[in-house]
Amino acid sequence: MHERSSVADLAKSLRDELNRYSVGGKLPSSRALVERYRVSPVTVSRALAQLVAEGLVVTRPGAGAYRAEPRTVSARAGDTSWQEVALSADGATDPAPRAVDATGVLATLNVPPTGVIDLSGGYLDPGLRPERAMA
Repeated sequence: MHERSSVADLAKSLRDELNRYSVGGKLPSSRALVERYRVSPVTVSRALAQLVAEGLVVTRPGAGAYRAEPRTVSARAGDTSWQEVALSADGATDPAPRAVDATGVLATLNVPPTGVIDLSGGYLDPGLRPERAMA
């Protein structure tokens, strides 16, 4: 079964029609859109909200809906410097071969002395867990 959505249909029609308006140009009023497309005011407001979410339209309460400025898509490059350091095993960037110092890891695996609560694992000490309250 194919379901049609009047909100999606109206949003598509308005999206196609936006090229007729200059940036900052005012779109027809909600009342005019209701009459032109024979839909309810709720459908108009939901379709406009969808276009606002897409960044195509800006609404100003009491003033109307306007065509928004096109968004500039700026692809932010992720910070991969830590990966380059951690994963580079070749001699191209680091002439010395990598040596791993495991003393820090081994120290966290040791059982802490009596009276010391180890917080490095991220879990509460069994004596601090509210097991009764959670039960």
